Amino acid sequence: MKLDTAKGVRDFPPEEKILRDKIVATIKETFELYGFNPIETPIIERYEVLTAKFAAGEESDALKETFKLTDQGERKLGLRFDLTVPFCRYVGMNPKMKMPFKKYMSGQVFRDGPIKTGRYRQFMQMDPDIVGTDSMLADSEIISLSETVFNKLGFEVNIKLNNRKILDGIMGQLDIDKENRFPVMVSIDKLDKIGKQGVSEELSEKGLDNEKINYILNVFEQEASNQETINKLKSEVNNNVAQEGLSEIQEIINYLDIYGVKSVKFDPSLARGLAYYTGPVFEIYLKNSKITSSVAGGGRYDKIIGNYLQSKKSYPATGISYGIDVILEALKEKNMPIKKSVAQVYVIPIKVKKQALEIVQTLRKAGIKTDFDLMDRGLSSNLDYANKLGIPYVIIVGQRDLDNKQVTLRNMKSGKEEKIDLNDISKIKV
Repeated sequence: MKLDTAKGVRDFPPEEKILRDKIVATIKETFELYGFNPIETPIIERYEVLTAKFAAGEESDALKETFKLTDQGERKLGLRFDLTVPFCRYVGMNPKMKMPFKKYMSGQVFRDGPIKTGRYRQFMQMDPDIVGTDSMLADSEIISLSETVFNKLGFEVNIKLNNRKILDGIMGQLDIDKENRFPVMVSIDKLDKIGKQGVSEELSEKGLDNEKINYILNVFEQEASNQETINKLKSEVNNNVAQEGLSEIQEIINYLDIYGVKSVKFDPSLARGLAYYTGPVFEIYLKNSKITSSVAGGGRYDKIIGNYLQSKKSYPATGISYGIDVILEALKEKNMPIKKSVAQVYVIPIKVKKQALEIVQTLRKAGIKTDFDLMDRGLSSNLDYANKLGIPYVIIVGQRDLDNKQVTLRNMKSGKEEKIDLNDISKIKV
């Protein structure tokens, strides 16, 4: 038997898992800075929850790529393809919660799709969402949070912003039937990926004539400032729904000016590939990176929860998903120092195991991450071990030092050694 992983999944050795956990910790810290609270949902959902027409949508890649399974009771189940749909199910099952509800989730999601750099079949997402308000301030909060997250991780970003009402309004102006609008939006969303010619061919295959195709390609070709693009569309698009979307974009951009967000670009061709979006949508791309796909994306989805409940009551919601694995790949590009151990101190006993263990526990009680020699190796072998794992400090415990109520502290980067009194051992700066 040849040992191997399933296609599209991977193991994480310590040097990657430590960096991954640092990303997660930074993002969680920022979520909580903005007042978001954690929840958790299962990775397995009832298949009908995932495939509802108001959830993924029949044209979306997510539905086509859903992993399907059946339990022993022959019930149809699926692995979640994102965190948004399970969250909507959660809210629908807890309709009496106080609103607005600001939450974040983190966990594994699954898609049986094509594999490329930064794209896997099992991957981790982290999602902040706000449910219970239709104010554009909520969408602005999500966008501001996102810029803060990536700045803390050391990235400059481009945040693309649009509103599905603009797209839907243009579809209405062109007399495109409602059932055909989302497939057309999916093609328009590919302008950056397959260019005008590719989009033109897709739209032609979907039954649009040349006049409509040319109008779409022209109206979505924008190379101006945010305000100039808004003004141009306001004058060119004669549709109330689209005008409402443009007003919401204007409101968000005005709020973001107050937040101090500088990285947002209004892109009227941005649609995102899921049917449930109803208003503002956004995607985040890294500057100066080989990763060309988005590292985060989301938007407003005001109808899913009410649809699940078959209720006329409004449950407006907005949120975004961060792709942790693609962010990890981007951080690895930066050639950051690699840590193979979380330990801050490595204790090496020289024939004084009992006393060394007491020192180890003293350090741990002081909150210092401490490892020690478990194999009775010599000093040089232990120093080599600590060095290869990147542990920054070593404490050498020998009888002569103990007689003087001291130990030797070695800085592994500089090689400098100093004597530390046993009474001060828990106060060392690591």
